[in-house]
Formats: sequence, C-alpha cells, structure tokens
Amino acid sequence: MKLLTAAALMLASTAALARPAPLVSIPSHDGFFDNIAAHCGKAFEGKVTVDSATGPSSFADKKLVMHVRKCNERELQVPFHVGDDASRTWIITKTGSGLSLKHDHRHKDGSDDVSTMYGGHTLDAGFANMQSFPADQYSKELFVSQGIPQSVGNTWQMYIYPEQFTYRLIRQGREFRVDFDLTKPITPPASPWGYSVN
Repeated sequence: MKLLTAAALMLASTAALARPAPLVSIPSHDGFFDNIAAHCGKAFEGKVTVDSATGPSSFADKKLVMHVRKCNERELQVPFHVGDDASRTWIITKTGSGLSLKHDHRHKDGSDDVSTMYGGHTLDAGFANMQSFPADQYSKELFVSQGIPQSVGNTWQMYIYPEQFTYRLIRQGREFRVDFDLTKPITPPASPWGYSVN
C-alpha cells in the first residue's frame, strides 16, 4: 500500500511539473488582441490615407486587403495583400510581457525575404483600441545592415475600432497609414506566400 501511495504521489508531482507556465497578460493587451481576433476568418479592403514618402508608391492603384487568417490564444496571423503581392503577414503574439508585432516577408516560392521578421514590442499598457510597437533590437540591426538606418526609429501602430482597423508606420520625417473598412467583409484572398492552404 505504501508503495502504491508513493507511486501515486510521484505521478501527481510529475504532472504538476509538466504543466506549462501560465500566459500572463494585462486587460488592455488582452482587449486589443481580442478585438482583432473577433474578426478571425474575415478579410477587409483598405486604402492608403497617409504616405509622406516622396516618389511613386508601390501601393498606388493596388487593391489592399488584410485577412485575419489564423487565431489562437497566443498568436494572430494577419496577411496584408498588396495587389497580387502576397508576401506580407503581420504576426501579433502575446509574449507574457506584452505584445509583439512581426512582419513575416516571403518570396513567392515561400522562402524568407532578406528583410523579414522585423517589428517591435509594446513598452506600455496601450489601450484595447490601440497599441504601439517601437522597433526592437533585431530590427534595428537588420535595418543598419541593409543600409536603411533611418528605419531604426520606426514605430508601428495598430488601431481597431468597430468600423475601422488602421496600420500605421511613423518615424522622424515619415508617416504611412492604411485604413481598412471593417463594416464590409470581402471574400478572403488565397493563402499568403509560404503558408499552407489551411
């Protein structure tokens, strides 16, 4: 009987040790994450509303579509299609110390672009309708190595309200903004490059 009790205790303690650590988060981060996740499976068309860059824009006259494609309790995958270019996916992740935004860029064959997985991490609570992601160290080093040091000051912002989602990039001397109409879902596009059909 003692042997049986000892074995049961050992199994119980092993099960307790095997339990994953809880994913902690604060209400404003949860609210923001959940506000986007509420649109999971839907796609929306957008338009550039601010672009301070000089010269022709690669976004000009192209259909812009965001697709809240995959959602789980830790991660949201949101492809951003620019015309026929399906190279971009925004990845929003709960990290346990805030929210991370990464830009996954792929080539048509699914291979990684040289400029991929750049982004940032929240530094404060933000709001359920708005979060800011200043460039992280990986991104700063990537930008310097690519000869675009002006981008080390990048901050990406996302806003979500019942009728509109906004993606915005700001840095000194530069602003870019796309607004998406959440009141008119459209047919979701094909999978982004490098991602499975499911």
